[in-house]
Amino acid sequence: VQLQASGGGLVQTGGSLRLSCVASGFTFDDYAYGWFRQAPGKEREFVSAISRNGGSTRYADSLKGRFTISSDNAKNTVYLQMNSLKPEDTAVYYCAAGPLVGGTLPDYGDMEYWGKGTQVTVSS
Repeated sequence: VQLQASGGGLVQTGGSLRLSCVASGFTFDDYAYGWFRQAPGKEREFVSAISRNGGSTRYADSLKGRFTISSDNAKNTVYLQMNSLKPEDTAVYYCAAGPLVGGTLPDYGDMEYWGKGTQVTVSS
């Protein structure tokens, strides 16, 4: 089982990045997916989640309008488009997979599989 995140890097304030997460070793369609991030000295926090068919999404309130999650089931890949980036978005971004919980998108504690993360650094 593997979730391989990529697409991180160094970008200036106001710039954009698109993160990708490729899943392998399990049936992609059986899970929902999420992105989380962890800044130095802080706890890991929820960013966004998407259902297995892409029909349902959820975002952290502070990120609505700047970040967009999507998926391509044919490629077993989940994306996170990040626009208007700010220095406070600097963190390691992790993708994760988990089952729906009571019909709702999974949160941190519900995730079963985690990727290793990709570093996003936004310079001021």
